[in-house]
Amino acid sequence: MKSRRASREAKTCGRLQAANASIGFSEQIARAGLRGKHSAAIVLLLLLSFGSRSVAANWQSTLTKDPPGNFPELRPLRATYRFGWSGLTAATGEVHFGSGLTAATGEVHFTKTSEGRFQLDGTGRTIGFVRALWKLDVNYRALAHAQTLRPVETLQTEDYRSKKITTHLSFTNNGVSRARTEGQGGSAGTKTREFRFPNLFDLHSAMLYLRSQPLSERSTHRVVVYPATSAYLATITVLGREKISVRAGTYTAIKIDLQLNRIGKKLDLQPHRKFRRATIWISDDADRILLRIEAQVFVGTVFAELQSLRFDSARS
Repeated sequence: MKSRRASREAKTCGRLQAANASIGFSEQIARAGLRGKHSAAIVLLLLLSFGSRSVAANWQSTLTKDPPGNFPELRPLRATYRFGWSGLTAATGEVHFGSGLTAATGEVHFTKTSEGRFQLDGTGRTIGFVRALWKLDVNYRALAHAQTLRPVETLQTEDYRSKKITTHLSFTNNGVSRARTEGQGGSAGTKTREFRFPNLFDLHSAMLYLRSQPLSERSTHRVVVYPATSAYLATITVLGREKISVRAGTYTAIKIDLQLNRIGKKLDLQPHRKFRRATIWISDDADRILLRIEAQVFVGTVFAELQSLRFDSARS
């Protein structure tokens, strides 16, 4: 038994080291995992770092142009998720969507501010055996216009054992400005970048927008998302409805396929060998909560799954 366990831990260690050497957190998302559906916002944060194969030469003409839908706003809630690789739990996180609350370690706070904005604050951290190999604590904050569901800004901090990375995104109707600071103390350096493309989403606003849509069977949505360091064409296809059981219970769920392509400096679509595809399940009810997400990536299968859920208010 000890030999088998040592072999399994050595294999996991090798995968972790390969993943850690290849990409940084915003680009690492499918690895350690973080929070929840609007934690999906946090969860996709773990996925949008990877790309997929080209879908069309004239891809810009295929973008979804529908306005935000009229689906009810998400109720204030608290939820916990677990994240990991095929059978190995790698991280924990909490999600809190509510009003007038402040963020704390291990939870996400979503609120509609008096300025008419949706604000999302989230945290996540690796745990257990994985943390011994790869220490990571993440803080995430995002603002979006409540009426248009367009992003305002995103701030993400990744705290590793030997370095810290802070990414700040400022969005306009015409693109995004990025400032990325890496290092500790006096050795920290900041790099800036502009990406010009109209009607971009960040992770938070993309999830808000997708959630607002009818999501009828076989419907497809294509949006451009800028999660942290690069832009991606996200193609989301509704596969159907089915029952799914997670630790929080059994639900009727909307099953969604996610494919990604990285967008180059010349707005060309670029494949990425590290990502195959992802499947997402959200509850088929008035809340549309992220239940589970699985991604096939170069280190295997990574997942995020709803562990517990509590609403802060009754349905009106």
